[in-house]
Amino acid sequence: MSAHVRSLTLKQRFSEKKCKIATSAELDGSTISRFSLQLFSFLSVSLKVKVSLLVLLHPPLLILKKQPMANEKTGPPNFPGRPAASPFAAAPPTMTPFLSAGPVVGSEASGYGASSPARFNGPSISSPPPSYVPYDVGSYQRFPTPAIPPSQPIPPSRGPPPSQPGLSPSIFPAGQQILAPSPPVSFRPQPQIPSVPMGPPPQNVPLTPSRGNVPHSSLESLFPASRPTLQPSLHGYPNVQANPTSQVPSAQSPFFAQPGGYVPPPPVAAPIGLNPREQMQHFSAVPPVGPVQGLVEEFQSLSVGSVPGAIEPGFDSKALPRPLDGDIEPKSFVEMYPLNCHPRYLRLTTSGMPNSQSLFSRWHLPLGAVVHPLAEAPDGEEVPVVNFGPMGIIRCRRCRTYVNPYVTFSDGGKKWRCNICALLNDVPGEYFAHLDANGRRTDLDQRPELSRGSVELVAPTEYMVRPPMPPLYFFLIDVSVSSVRSGMLEVVAKTIKCCLDELPGFPRTQIGFLTYDSTIHFYNMKSSLMQPQMMVVSDLEDIFVPLPDDLLVNLSESRNVVDAFLDSLPSMFQDNVNMESAFGPALKAAFMVMNQLGGKLLIFQSTLPSLGIGRLRLRGDDHRVYGTDKENALRIAEDPFYKQMAADLTKYQIGVNIYAFSDKYTDLASLGTLAKYTGGQVYYYPCFQSTIHGDRLRYELARDLTRETAWEAVLRIRCGKGVRFTNYHGHFMLRSTDLLALPAVDCDKAFAAQLSLEETLLTTQIVYFQVALLYTSSSGERRIRVHTAAAPVVSDLGEMYRRADTGAIVSLLTRLGIERTLTHKLEDARHMVQLRIVKALREYRNLHAVQHRVGGRMIYPESLKFLPLYGLALWKSTPLRGGHADAQLDERCAAGFTMMTLPVSGLLKFLYPSLIRIDEYLEKGSTKVDDFKNSSKVLPLSTESLDPGGLYIYDDGFRFIIWFGRMLPSAISFNLFGVELSGFPDLSKVILCERDNEMSRKVMGILKRLRESNPSFYQVPQVVRQAEQSRERMLLVEDQSGGSSGYVDWILQIHRQVQQSA
Repeated sequence: MSAHVRSLTLKQRFSEKKCKIATSAELDGSTISRFSLQLFSFLSVSLKVKVSLLVLLHPPLLILKKQPMANEKTGPPNFPGRPAASPFAAAPPTMTPFLSAGPVVGSEASGYGASSPARFNGPSISSPPPSYVPYDVGSYQRFPTPAIPPSQPIPPSRGPPPSQPGLSPSIFPAGQQILAPSPPVSFRPQPQIPSVPMGPPPQNVPLTPSRGNVPHSSLESLFPASRPTLQPSLHGYPNVQANPTSQVPSAQSPFFAQPGGYVPPPPVAAPIGLNPREQMQHFSAVPPVGPVQGLVEEFQSLSVGSVPGAIEPGFDSKALPRPLDGDIEPKSFVEMYPLNCHPRYLRLTTSGMPNSQSLFSRWHLPLGAVVHPLAEAPDGEEVPVVNFGPMGIIRCRRCRTYVNPYVTFSDGGKKWRCNICALLNDVPGEYFAHLDANGRRTDLDQRPELSRGSVELVAPTEYMVRPPMPPLYFFLIDVSVSSVRSGMLEVVAKTIKCCLDELPGFPRTQIGFLTYDSTIHFYNMKSSLMQPQMMVVSDLEDIFVPLPDDLLVNLSESRNVVDAFLDSLPSMFQDNVNMESAFGPALKAAFMVMNQLGGKLLIFQSTLPSLGIGRLRLRGDDHRVYGTDKENALRIAEDPFYKQMAADLTKYQIGVNIYAFSDKYTDLASLGTLAKYTGGQVYYYPCFQSTIHGDRLRYELARDLTRETAWEAVLRIRCGKGVRFTNYHGHFMLRSTDLLALPAVDCDKAFAAQLSLEETLLTTQIVYFQVALLYTSSSGERRIRVHTAAAPVVSDLGEMYRRADTGAIVSLLTRLGIERTLTHKLEDARHMVQLRIVKALREYRNLHAVQHRVGGRMIYPESLKFLPLYGLALWKSTPLRGGHADAQLDERCAAGFTMMTLPVSGLLKFLYPSLIRIDEYLEKGSTKVDDFKNSSKVLPLSTESLDPGGLYIYDDGFRFIIWFGRMLPSAISFNLFGVELSGFPDLSKVILCERDNEMSRKVMGILKRLRESNPSFYQVPQVVRQAEQSRERMLLVEDQSGGSSGYVDWILQIHRQVQQSA
C-alpha cells in the first residue's frame, strides 16, 4: 500500500469519526482545527521515515509514533514490554482469554473465557499499562448494566513494573523466543492483541468513543479502535474481540460480590495479586490487562529428530518431562479463589468448567473431582469447628447447601442468597448481623463458615437417626495352621494389646473377638470374669450366637479380661494343625454380634475359605482364559454371598478391613468385595513371615486402630445449576443417586466422581461445589465436615487445558481403568487409557495447528506435560499390566483395591516412584539426615540412571527397594548387612536392620525420614542386586519390559497416533 493511499484511508476514517473524537475529548472548534492540520501534516511524511508529533489536547500530552513497515528494523520501543508489530501478519498468534467483563450469555457465557482483542491490518493498538484498570467499560457489554455505584472504589491492580520479566516456558524448540514477557502475577501468558490474516477490517463494526481518562497509544488516541461482533468460534479458532479494555469490569457494574454483601447474580473471580480479604471484597475484579505481546507459543513441544545411535527419528530421552518432584498441588485453584478449600480436600480435573455440551464433548479427558474429605492437615491449618448452638445449622431451605463464604447477604443482613441455587433465604434472628457500608457482615472475621473454605459443623439432634454409636472394634481372626506358623497370630495379638490404650473414644470404646478354623470360637469377656470363656460352635449350617450380650464388652470395664485373652491367644492355637477355613459362617456370626451397634470389623485371613457358605475354589490358573471374554470374571467375586454380605454390613453401619496373609491363592477378588462396598481397605501380605514383614503389620494395624475414624458416615457432593455428578469411584455403597454410605472412613481414603452437564449451554459464570460428610466422631459428637470451592465457567477449550490438574486426571483415569478390568480384558483397559490421552493431545494440537507451525513436533499444554508418562506408568501398574504371567491374580486384585482408595499424592508416587542414590552420602563425613535431603536428587526411572558402582533407594510409598550395583564396594554391603551379599542366593530373605556402625545408622535414618513423609503405610526394605532382570524390569517404568514400550517409544507412538487424524 503506497503512502498516498494509506494517507487517504486514514483521512477518510478521521473525517467520518471526527465528531465523536471531539465529543469524547471535549474539544472546542479551534482545537479541532489545529488538531486536524497537525494530523494531515503527519500523514504526508514518507512512510519509511519515523516521525514523532506532539499534539497538545490539554490535558494530556499525547505522543504519536509512526509504525515501521514489515521489512524495517525497529528501534527500542517507547513502552517497555511492547513489541514492534507488523501491519501484515502471516498467521494469527495464540490468544489467552481473560475474564468476561459482564453478564454475557450465549456461547460467550463464561466467567473466565472471554476472548482476547483483535488487531487488524493497520496501525497497532496498545493496551493500557498493566497497573491500570479502566473504570468505564459498561458500554461494551452486550446488555446494558444498571448504573449502580459500587460499594467502594476498585483498588488499582498490582501489576508488575514494565521492566520485570514474566514467566518463561520450560521447553521451546530451537529458534523460538518469547517476544514479550507476561506479568509474573499470572500463571499463564497474558492476553495479546493478535494479528489476523490479510484483508480489510470489518466494515459493519461500530466505533466506540475514546475515554478521556484512559492512557492512549499513538493512533488509538486519534482513531477509536474497531470492534468486531462476537460470533461463535470455529473449530480451532478462538473467539476474538477488539478492545482489550473490555476485559475489565465497569465501575458502575453491580456485580461486585462480597462475603456478606448483596449481589444479585453470581460473582466472578477476584483479581490476582490481592490479599484474601481484598479479594473477598472484589470478586468481580479481574487480572489487569497485560502488555501487548507478539506471537508466543503457549504450549510446550518435543521435536522429532535424529537420535544418535538410532536408525529411525525419535525423541531425545533427556528432554522428556518427568515428575521428579512428585505431586504438585494446583496453585491457580486457590490463588484465584482464596476462599476455596485447600486442594488436599478437593481437586478438579480442570478448574475451568466447559460452558456447553459441545465444548465438553471436545474434552476427552475425565471431567470430575477427587475428594479427600478427612485429609490430614499440617499443624496450624486444622479445620475450624463451628457450633451454631440452639438456632441450628444455617442451610438453604431448597437445595440444603450449608452456609459458606460464597453466599451473599442483603436487605440489611436479613436475607442471604444461596450460591448453589440462588434462592433468597431468611437469616435467623440469632444469626443476624448488620452490614457495613460495603455490604459486608460486621462479624465476618468472627465467622469461619463465612471466611474459610473448610469447616466442621457440630450437628444437632435432628441429624441423628439414633444415639451416636460408640467406637467398636471387632476382630475376626483365622487361627488355622498357616496363621500360626507364619507368626501372624502372635504379631496381631501383641499389636492389638499395645494399642488398647490409644483406641479412640475412651471410655465408650467397645471390643470383641472371634476366631475360626473349621469351627467358630466365641469369647465371653464379661468384666466379672477373671479369664475369658471360649465357646465353640461346630454347626456351620445353622449359625447361632451364644451369650450375645457378653461377646461385645466395654474396653475400660473389661480391660483385664481382654489383656488376659490377648496374652494367651498365640499359645491357645500353637499346636493347631487344622488347615480348613470356615470363613463364610464366621463372617455371618460376626455380623450377628455387631448388627445392633455397627463398628469396624477387622478380618485376618490366611487360607482360602473352604467350608460352609461362601466357600471358594481355586481359579486363575488356566492361562488360556486370559485374552478371552471370560478373563474379567477372574477379577470379580465368584460367589454372590460376599456382595450380599457387604450390603447387609453397610446397612448396619459395619465397615470391613481385610488383612490377607498367604503364600497361596486366597481369592482376594471375592474377599475384597467386603471392603469395597463398606468403605474399607485391603492390606495384602504375600508370603508373610513375621521376621521379615512383622514391622509392617505392626505399624499398619496400629495406624488402623488409632487413627481418627468417622463412624456411620454419609457423603454428598453438591454443585451448581447445570452440572451434576453422575458416576462415583472408590470404596463405598451408593445409597441413592448421589449419597455415598460409609460405615467407617478415615484420613487415608479418597473418592473420585465424574461430572456431566445437564444443560446444553451454561448461563452462569461460575460453578460452585460443596462436599459434605456427615459422621459421628469417636467422642460421640455428630459432625459435618464441609468443603466449598468455586470454579469459573469457560468457553475456550484452551483455557480448560491450561487449568487442567494432571494429578486429578490420573486419579480418575486410574479408577476408570481398574473398573474396566472388571468388565473387559486387560488389553481393553490399557487401550482405553491410551486412547483418551491420544484424543486429548490431538484436540489440543488442532487448537494450535493453524496458528503455529507444529510440523514434526509433539505439542502439549504445560499443565499436562507429565500425563503421557503417568499413562505409561498406569499401563505397567500391577492391576493393568501384561497377562497371566505378569502378576499373580491376588496381587493384581489387591493392588486394584488399594489404588481405588489412594489420594492423589499417594497414587502418583505409586505410579512413578522416586529413585535416589545414597552411596555418595554414606561415604561423606556428615551424619545429618538433613544434609542428605538437601544434596540428594530424584533420578529418572531408567537404566541410564543406575551406576554399577552405586547404591540406590527406590520408594513407591509401599516398599523400599535397595538396589546394589555389581561394582559397589563390598565394605558398604558388609556394614549394612554384616555379610557379603554375593553369598546369598535369595536376597528376598535378607533383613536390613540397624547395626553398630555409622553407615548403617545413616541408612536407617534415611529410611526413617522417607517413612515420615508418607505415614499411611510402612515400607519394608527389599534388596535387589544388579543383573536380576526379572525384578529390575518391574521397577524401571521408562525402560522396555515384558513386551511393553519404553518412555521414548511410548511418546513416539502417541505422537504418531495424534498425527494420524490431526
